[in-house]
Amino acid sequence: MTLQIELWVEDGGDRLDAYLADQLEDISRSRIQKLISQEQVRVNGTVCTSKKAIVQEGDRIQVTIPDAAPLVLEPEPIPLEILYEDDQLLIVNKPAGLVVHPAPGHASGTLVNALLWHCRTATGTSTLSGIGGIQRPGIVHRLDKDTTGAIAIAKTDFAHQHLQRQFHDKTARRDYLGVVYGAPKTEQGTIDAPLGRHPVDRQKMAIVPAEKGGRPAVTHWQIKERLGNFTLINFELETGRTHQIRVHAASIGHPIVGDPVYGSGRSLGVNLPGQALHAWRLKLQHPVTRAAIEVSASPPDSFVKLLEVLRKRT
Repeated sequence: MTLQIELWVEDGGDRLDAYLADQLEDISRSRIQKLISQEQVRVNGTVCTSKKAIVQEGDRIQVTIPDAAPLVLEPEPIPLEILYEDDQLLIVNKPAGLVVHPAPGHASGTLVNALLWHCRTATGTSTLSGIGGIQRPGIVHRLDKDTTGAIAIAKTDFAHQHLQRQFHDKTARRDYLGVVYGAPKTEQGTIDAPLGRHPVDRQKMAIVPAEKGGRPAVTHWQIKERLGNFTLINFELETGRTHQIRVHAASIGHPIVGDPVYGSGRSLGVNLPGQALHAWRLKLQHPVTRAAIEVSASPPDSFVKLLEVLRKRT
C-alpha cells in the first residue's frame, strides 16, 4: 500500500534530503535520498530529483513511499474528551500516554485509532480515511505522548489544508501550562534558540546553531504562579518544533517537572505520567465560516494534584 505524506515548509534554507530526514523521523536519510532519485518527491507539484535542492518557506512537499508496508489502521473504541466538533474539525483533550499516530512500536491504541472509530459512518467506514495522509488521517499538529491537552483534527481535506496553513502562518495560537524547577528572576521572557536533532542521541532534540542545521524556534513564557522553588508558567509557541518547550525550558535552567528526557528526574511525591506540560488553550479560525474558535482544556488530575502539593509546601 502506497504511503503519501504532505508537508508545508515553515522555515527554508535546508537541503531537501536534510529537511525530510528531520521531519520524517522514522525514515533514514539514505532511504529519503533514494525516494528523491526515484522521483517520489514533489516540491510545489513538480518532481524534484535533486537531494541538494534548497527548500523555501511556504514550499509544499509531497513524498510517496511505494515500498512501505503501512500499518493496517483499525478503528478502536478509545474514549475521547471532545472540546469542539462540527462537520469540518474536531478538537479533543488528549490524555497522557496516548500516542498521536501509529509508528513503529505503536501500531494500535493511538489517537488516530480512536478518531477512526469516532468518525465512522453507520456502515462502519471512517470519514477520515486519507485526509492528510494514509498514516496520519486528519492530524494537523502533534503533542508528545505524555503531553496532555488540546489538539485539532481536520475532518475534510479542505479543513486539513486550511488548518495547516494557519499553523504555518502562525495565526493559530497554542498556549501551554508547565511546572518547572526553579524560580526565574523575571516575570516573562522569550527564548529564541534554534533546535535540531541531538548530535549524539538521535532520539533527543537540542539547541543547534543555524549554521549546523538548527531550525528557528521561538517560545514566549510568562509566570502564572510562583511555588517556592517551582514555578507555574504559561508558554506560548511561535513555532512548533519537536520537544520545543521541553528543550527551551531546560536550556534556561528550568526544565519541566517530570520530564524523563530533559528534566532532573527528581521525584516530588506525585505520581506523574510524564512531564507536567499541558496544552490548555487553542485558538484558531474555522476553515469554512472563518469564525474565531477558542477552546480550553482542563488539566489532568495528576497536574492539578502536583499544584496542590506544591502550594501546600509553599
